[in-house]
Amino acid sequence: MENLFQSLDALTIKHLVMFVIGGVLIYLAIVKNYEPLLLLPIGFGAILANMPFSSAVGENGFLTLLYNAGIRTELFPVLIFVAVGAMVDFTPLLERPFMIYFGAAAQFGIFMTTILALLFGFRLNEAVSIGIIGAADGPTSIYVSNLLAPHLLGPISVAAYSYMALIPLIQPPVIRMLTSPEERRIRMGVVQTKRVTRLTRIFFPITVTFVAGLLAPMSVALVGSLMFGNLVRECGVMERLSKTAQNELANLVTLLLGITIGSTMTAESFLTVQTGLIIGMGLLAFIFDTAGGVLFAKLINVFRREKINPMVGAAGISAFPMSARVIQQMARKEDPENILLMQAVSANVAGQIGSIVASGILLSLVSNLIF
Repeated sequence: MENLFQSLDALTIKHLVMFVIGGVLIYLAIVKNYEPLLLLPIGFGAILANMPFSSAVGENGFLTLLYNAGIRTELFPVLIFVAVGAMVDFTPLLERPFMIYFGAAAQFGIFMTTILALLFGFRLNEAVSIGIIGAADGPTSIYVSNLLAPHLLGPISVAAYSYMALIPLIQPPVIRMLTSPEERRIRMGVVQTKRVTRLTRIFFPITVTFVAGLLAPMSVALVGSLMFGNLVRECGVMERLSKTAQNELANLVTLLLGITIGSTMTAESFLTVQTGLIIGMGLLAFIFDTAGGVLFAKLINVFRREKINPMVGAAGISAFPMSARVIQQMARKEDPENILLMQAVSANVAGQIGSIVASGILLSLVSNLIF
């Protein structure tokens, strides 16, 4: 009874607010089906971490042990990328390699948001961590923020995963604002994926690892794990392990990653003005990403005879496959017979690579300036 009264006496308004935030995340996961695999464990982890005298956190708390073993060591994000690599089919990108440019252009939000964070008074390492929300890639955001600004891991992770889930609400108005109905009705040729040989699919992850590793050595951990998972998928001799990576590994690490991130959302660190700014700038990062991809496509069209539907440029963010589906749905609304799914998927998987390389470049620059 004494422990009970101690816990009740220690409850504050901030704790209750965090319980509400955790409940909202769980509600979005269950009722709205927004990124349930991550928002539900994040929300529940936040509740566990904010219980007064919680045994789940602290020196011997299991969530603290998971944080030290899986996030502080960057193990969980790396394992997630192995699983993602095993899931991703790069064949549409290999059919139209020029789509890689959209994967680069749609990282515009990373750099714009980093500059914006600096203007708001964040230190360089914090600004870059906030900017990486624009990668539209949860594991990348976790990896970078853990290296550069671990005290901001909670709000950055929540912003990254929440806005990924809200892609169907964020991207359409930005795209409509920047394009005309005629541009949204542009049709593109059908992608013939049969021309991509097995040998090409095998050499692709190896080549990307070398190129990205030489350009941005700090990206090797992430791009290497992503490409290793893809090589396991494409080699044709590790089908059992490929399925394990896509299912058991992805599910287990996602579960542990989510609840561990939630444990960092304590009232003292989360309920701050900084958190509000981070959430707001995270939204701007996704808007800048979408705008960057669309405007780049419109610029390319000035020089091309065969026009590109500018909406495809918006799919260059790393939120796979949500963004590609959004583009296809918008295309069908404008023209029921217009099929852009394969082109959008090509740009979308290019964004997976582009976000990691951009993050690696920023990590290298910041590490040289700070450490």
